[in-house]
Amino acid sequence: MVRDNLYIVDVFAEEKYAGNQLAVIRPGEMMSDVKMQRLANEMHYSETTFILSDQEENGGYPVRIFTPAAEIPFAGHPTLGTAFIIQREIIRRPVDKVVLNLKVGPIPVTFNYRDNTPYEMWMKQIEPTFISTLDRDKISRVLNLDIGDVDERFPVQEVSTGTPFVIAPLKTLAAVQKAVLNRQRYFETIEHIDSKAILFFAPETVDKENQLHVRMFADFYGVPEDPATGSANGCLAGYLVKHRYFGKDSIDIRVEQGYQINRPSRLYLKAEETNGIINIRVGGKVVMVARGELT
Repeated sequence: MVRDNLYIVDVFAEEKYAGNQLAVIRPGEMMSDVKMQRLANEMHYSETTFILSDQEENGGYPVRIFTPAAEIPFAGHPTLGTAFIIQREIIRRPVDKVVLNLKVGPIPVTFNYRDNTPYEMWMKQIEPTFISTLDRDKISRVLNLDIGDVDERFPVQEVSTGTPFVIAPLKTLAAVQKAVLNRQRYFETIEHIDSKAILFFAPETVDKENQLHVRMFADFYGVPEDPATGSANGCLAGYLVKHRYFGKDSIDIRVEQGYQINRPSRLYLKAEETNGIINIRVGGKVVMVARGELT
């Protein structure tokens, strides 16, 4: 019987059982798309990743990412979590960088070490694209909020760094906390746009060391609420710089997410606009939870 290596990690976590959990699988045999999809559905984390080879190919390690419902080209916490496993379980020595060859293209992940153990990890995302804007009234109805809860100073906009998200600025922490997804209006809205998930945020936080409080709904992908979303927060970073949310063309902030579902996560966002190009880095910590064999 061929046995597959299976790892569970917490990503964007300050400690075990916080952050966003991820299953990483190293197949001991060639897996069909159907089998990978079935395993991702059975794991039922927001994403499951598959490292297709222990050897670099075309300058990086080939990796595929599946949600319980579908394969996706890019996601943030699977990228960091999988790079952590590649460094720890395949390379097994400190390296400055690991490149993951994903559907969206090569994504480099860099490491900061403490006692030869990865302490912080950072991924460089591709340049953001800014798509359509949505009516404040429409997004308030999707989130079961009053239109006055949506910050009129900034647009509600689709942004993509590989996977598109609706970015919605709210005025207060209370508004973010009381939001409840209206599934009928949500599915009616995403039917007509590229984005299938909604990130909404406010400049008030539960923990004073953070700068933004974030939530993200993604029912389309089988994830009612995600505890930490690197790809969406990368889009948020681009949005913040594009619209000068903090009044300048660069950011270096900490974001909190997952508090409503008891998975408090912390993401680090750095971005700057230079000569019209927005460069984005998303960082955080990864904690090993469990390892075993999948039969």
